[in-house]
Amino acid sequence: MKLSFNQIKEITTGAVLVKEEDGMISLKRFTQEQEELYKVTNQDFYNKTFSTAGIKFSFKTDSKALFLKLKTMISSSRKYFSVDIFVDGKPIGYIDNFSNIELPQNYTQMEFPLGDFSKKFQLGEGEKTVCVHLPWSVKTVIEEISIDDNAFVKGVKPKKKLLAYGDSITHGYDALRPSNRYISKFADKLGAEEFNKAIGGERFFPELAKLKDAFVPDYITVAYGTNDWNCIEMCTFKEKCKGFYENLIKNYPESKIFAITPIWRKDMNQERVFGAFEDVEKTIRECVKGIEHITVISGFDFVPKDEKYYADLRLHPNDEGFEIYAEHLYGAISLGI
Repeated sequence: MKLSFNQIKEITTGAVLVKEEDGMISLKRFTQEQEELYKVTNQDFYNKTFSTAGIKFSFKTDSKALFLKLKTMISSSRKYFSVDIFVDGKPIGYIDNFSNIELPQNYTQMEFPLGDFSKKFQLGEGEKTVCVHLPWSVKTVIEEISIDDNAFVKGVKPKKKLLAYGDSITHGYDALRPSNRYISKFADKLGAEEFNKAIGGERFFPELAKLKDAFVPDYITVAYGTNDWNCIEMCTFKEKCKGFYENLIKNYPESKIFAITPIWRKDMNQERVFGAFEDVEKTIRECVKGIEHITVISGFDFVPKDEKYYADLRLHPNDEGFEIYAEHLYGAISLGI
């Protein structure tokens, strides 16, 4: 039984818009207004808005099988992707473009095939909860989702909502499996639906924080700073950082906001026009001082300072690094929620 558009919409989480175009279903994590903002300010970032970071299908069913047919297209600088399928919280299989390749530790710049993919998964007997994590790295459109004839399907959505802003690390760089991104694991620990607004390469962008979503998040995480340090002067950083949080608090005055400062990076002792890397956290704390509902979380020690935990050996965590990041982040935040 092929699921209808309305059924697919019902089981989708983390998307602000689900659209049917030419028989294919596209899933949007940014509103049209947010997309247009990037379209007129940064074409590369605009392209990245179309990746499906944080978007999932979550549902209960008694079907013994699940069939997925989808198309993947370039959206970021990363060409590898994975669709992760879980049954009752345990992984049962994947659709990806790298399992047949022996990957080096730094796989980030390798070429991988994109296009049409499909696969049938055996889910087992009885009623179960199925979760399908879509790729963070590419644009993914759905051609077909099918379950057994006469089986039921019912969407399952967390009661709480997490709105996540950030740069490449929150976007997902460089987890092989989307379910292993730190923000995905963190959202699961919170029992919250993840809405991912992160963009690889992004910095504090007050104009984005002005554009309100149609829902009120219970939690908001903001994780910028490492690109700011790498690219801009201190005075500009202060202005952008403060402006971002001021705009955010106007839109979501009751949400709990967590300002996560940058994790370690291998080149942190190099000279930048910004100044010392450790001044990023110090300045963020100064910028949000006195703004209610904002808690600063120091991220510097969240991932071990060892290149084996980084896919690119310097900046972006791999799956193992993200696992440790998520544990540390939840440990730091759980006391205040």
